[in-house]
Order: sequence, then C-alpha cells, then structure tokens
Amino acid sequence: MGFLDDLQNQILVADGAMGTLLYSHGIDRCFEELNRSSPDQIRGIHEAYIKAGARVIQTNTYGGNHIKLSRYGLEDDIRKINSQAVKLARQAAGSQAYVLATMGGVRAFKKSSHTLEELKRSFREQLYVLLNEDIDGLLLETFYDLEELKAVLEIARKETNKPVTANVSLHETGVLQDGTSLADGLKQLEELGADVVGLNCRLGPYHMLESLEEVPLPKHAFLSVYPNGSLPSVEEGRLIYESDENYFGDSALAFRSQGARLIGGCCGTTPKHVKAMADALRGLDPISEKSVKARKTIIVQESPEPEYPPLHKIVQERRSVIVELDPPKTLGLEKFFTGAEQLKKSGIDSITLADNSLASPRISNTAVGTQLKEKHHMRPLIHITCRDRNLIGLQSHLMGLHTLGLTDVLAITGDPSKIGDFPGATSVYDLSSFDLISLIKQFNEGLSYSGKPLGGKTNFTVAGAFNPNVRHLNKAAERLEKKIACGADYFISQPIYSVKQMEEVHDAVRHLSAPLYIGIMPLTSSRNAEFIHHEIPGIKLSDSIREKMAAAGNDAVQAKKEGIAIAKELIDAAFDLFNGIYLITPFLKFEYSAELAEYIHEKEKLRSEREFSNVQHT
Repeated sequence: MGFLDDLQNQILVADGAMGTLLYSHGIDRCFEELNRSSPDQIRGIHEAYIKAGARVIQTNTYGGNHIKLSRYGLEDDIRKINSQAVKLARQAAGSQAYVLATMGGVRAFKKSSHTLEELKRSFREQLYVLLNEDIDGLLLETFYDLEELKAVLEIARKETNKPVTANVSLHETGVLQDGTSLADGLKQLEELGADVVGLNCRLGPYHMLESLEEVPLPKHAFLSVYPNGSLPSVEEGRLIYESDENYFGDSALAFRSQGARLIGGCCGTTPKHVKAMADALRGLDPISEKSVKARKTIIVQESPEPEYPPLHKIVQERRSVIVELDPPKTLGLEKFFTGAEQLKKSGIDSITLADNSLASPRISNTAVGTQLKEKHHMRPLIHITCRDRNLIGLQSHLMGLHTLGLTDVLAITGDPSKIGDFPGATSVYDLSSFDLISLIKQFNEGLSYSGKPLGGKTNFTVAGAFNPNVRHLNKAAERLEKKIACGADYFISQPIYSVKQMEEVHDAVRHLSAPLYIGIMPLTSSRNAEFIHHEIPGIKLSDSIREKMAAAGNDAVQAKKEGIAIAKELIDAAFDLFNGIYLITPFLKFEYSAELAEYIHEKEKLRSEREFSNVQHT
C-alpha cells in the first residue's frame, strides 16, 4: 500500500506546524538551517507529531529554495539543507508515517518581486534535490498566487510520478487572490495532475469550512485541508495562537463531512491539535458524496462613465499639456488655487498633484484634487506612492478616490523617507509601482487585492513614471514594457534638460504601445541649476545652460527669462517627437508653467495654420 492507496479508503491525519513550535522556543531565524545545526530538535518535533497520531509528516523544507535561503546567505547550502531535512523526517517516520517533501510558495504581496522564470529556476533547484531523497510525495503549500502554483505544479508533474499535493492559501473565504473561486482553482490544479488538492494557512477552521462548502469532491484527486490554529494575537511583539485543541477535534469531523481525506494543521497548531483530530477521526471512513452549497451570485456594478476622456486617448489624438502643481507644505491654498485658475486659462488638460513629493508632508493631494474638481472644474491627476501606505491603506485610498470621482492616477514607488523632512519615518513599500498598477487594474475589474468582489468596478486610468536620467535607456524602456504588462495606460517622465537626450528617449520608447508625456521643468536661478546638476542623481546640465543661468546672477527677472528661454528650446525639440508635454512647476511658481503652456498652444496654433495653408495651396 502507498500514500494514495490509503487515501482511497481512509482519512489520513497529517502533522501540524513546525515553525510555531520552534518560535515558541525563542527561535526566530532560518528554520530550515536548523536541519543541520539542531537536527535532534527537528527530529524531535517530527516524532512528537507521529506520537500524537499523524500518519503524514512534512519535511522542514518550506523555505528551502534559493530565493528564501539567499535572505540568510544560505543559497549555497540548498542541497545539504534539503537532503538533511528528508533524512531527519525519514528517521522519525520509520514505517509509521508517510514523508512529504514540502515546497512553499514565494509570491505574496509583491507579485512583481520575482518573475515566473526566476520562480521556476528556484523551484527546480530544490525539487531535484528532494526527488533524489527517500520521500513518499511532494507537498506544495501556501501558494496565494495561482499562476505560481500552476507553473511549479506543471514542472513537478513532468519530473516525477510521485504523489503531488497542491494547497492554495486564501485571503478571503472561498476566493483566490486573483478572483478565481476556490472550486475553480482546485479543479484547475486537479486537471494539471495534482493527486491531492486543498487549502492551508491563513484561515482557521471556521473560514476553511465555509470555503469548502462550495467545493465539490474532486473527480480524481483527493481533498486536503491544513487550517491555522486561529487568528493570532500579538503579545509583547510575538504572535500567539490561542485555539483550543478540542475545537480542532470537532473541526476535523466537520472537515470529514466536506470530503477532506488529508487533514493536518498549519500555523499555530501543535501535537495537541493533531492528537485531538486523530482521536476524533479514528475509525471513521471518508465520505464519497456531499451536497455542495451554491456560491452566491455577486452582482458587480459596471464602472460609471468617466467625466473626461482618458488622457492617454487625448494625447494620441492631439497635442496635450499637463502641469504638476504640488500642494503646499503649509496650510492655506489661496496661492495654489490662484495658480490653478491661471493654468486653467492657459488651456492645460490636467493638473497633476504629487503625493508628498521628496518625502515631505504636504496638504493631502486628495483634498486638493477634490476642490479642484468640484469648485474649480479642473481635471486633477492624483499621484499615489507606495511609500506612505501599506496594502490596507492603499486599497482604502483607491476606494476613496473612486468615491470622489478622482479617476486619473499616477502610480509611483515614492522617494524614500530618509531624504525628506523626517528621515526617521518609516517607508512602507508593501507594493512596488508595478504591483500598484496591477492592483488598480484589478480594482477596475471589481476585485480587491484578496480577490474579494468590491461590489462595483472602478474606472481608473493609470499613468506610470519614467526616469530617463539613467545610464542605460534600454533598461528603462524595458521597465516601461513591464509596466504596460501590469496595465499602465501611459507614462509621465522626469525632467529632461538636453535636446540630444530627448531624441535618445524618443528612439528608446517609440516602439511602446503607451504614449509618453515628456517632462520639462524650467530653471529658476543659477543656484537651482547647480543643485539639479550636482545633487539630483542622473541629471546633468550642459555647460552652456549653467553658464546662461550663472550670467543672470542674482537678478530674479533675468533668471526667470533665461529659465523660460531654456525651457522653450526644449519644448521646440520635443514638439516633433512627443504629443504630450508635462510641465513641472518649480516651487509653486505657476506663472512659469502658464507662460510655457501658452507658448505650446501658440506654437500648435501656428503649425495648424501653416498646415492648413499648405493644403489650400495644393
């Protein structure tokens, strides 16, 4: 008899958490490394679970891959760590329990942190080590990202005929992170060759049972479930699980009624929980039929029609000018709105509002944008940084922007806190700009990050930031391609001060499907020019530009004249290359941007008149 043969006729009780027990003993480092440094401790935990009634144990290899071990400088020890883990589990199991080699998911919040190819390479390296050891099967667990799990499952299925268990993890009851229902996700895994499919981690018994009520029995595979002990509490900085083991005994019976045949525990569970489950299930046969609860039909409202045509459509059809006018650092918006009205008269398409630029606190761009829209009838483009909000805050913020009708957004990583007014403040960065773009587009499909329906679809158009001031423009262009794949509709660039560089940028991005607004920021003084040249990474001003600004001396009028003239030269160069121009207002000096916007529109008017005249003459 073997693992799958036993599952055909009986329920197998699996072990519980490894990390929870190690953590409870004060160990807070790489658990997989303990296979070598503390083998007796790891073997002892396996033995405790077997003594409690577990007939299936998993190796201490959850994070034994290249990506996770490299965080501890242990990437060169993958073979030794994984090989030793299997030996310890096998020594403990003997003939009393099956040994499943555990391989954990990598992707979590930051889906873009590792490409699928990187994940596959890391998985293969660990897989080949484990398959050369004495294991009874594989356990793929804690995969929030269905794409990742399907990719590694396909690899595992090609490389071995040993049983493969594939467990997903859920943020929300009954639905995967990408919005796929649990029933559909498990069906896909079964079709890809998984012998056992199910759930582990994140949720406790209550929500896992609720999720399984909507899952039919697999046609060919078996069903597994590894719930967490409970929702954890935090005591003196440590996670504490307080679930009662008797509750797990009752839960095991409920899992049986939902068709589960492999039942174990995840975070927060101990040998006491496993013993309670083993005692409750002893002598009971698995069920072969179940009634499936119909999944609730959720009506998702379509997104309302936007008030304005999308900027990325406008700039593809005609000349478009947008202007950054940052909210002030101090209270009072009179000067800001005076400038906004002057810019409105100059014919711009949108005012863009930075999100605490340079990591310095400013009046909320959401508050300013709301007043711009409602009181001044202007189109605000709201910047959103990943720096100041965690994943919870970002989603709340997006729902708030949608509710206010602020649908034009720029997704950016954000300057680190250490360069701003409060260098000791925490930079969050739960998401990268790539992840934020993907999240916003997921909102447009009516789904939160966790896959839970929002009850309606948002209608955001998303701009991505482009930094042209780098050594290798081709690499920067590749980042734009990646952002387009995440859902970016168009791009806004940082300022450029060189005609040659502008031409190089055009050549680097001309193949992209998403348009680009080229950034131009007028200089205000020689001191300003020297700061930009010497202290802003990647930006270098030509000697002629610096000499012109220096010649203006301390004469503010002359400095403005030179700064405007230099900006106009850049606009002239940009005119035949880019339809979109992004004017960056320096220090709330809105009169600079207004004059440049008027120059652009006059230049466009003259061009149109010439073209019309040429047509008339032909």
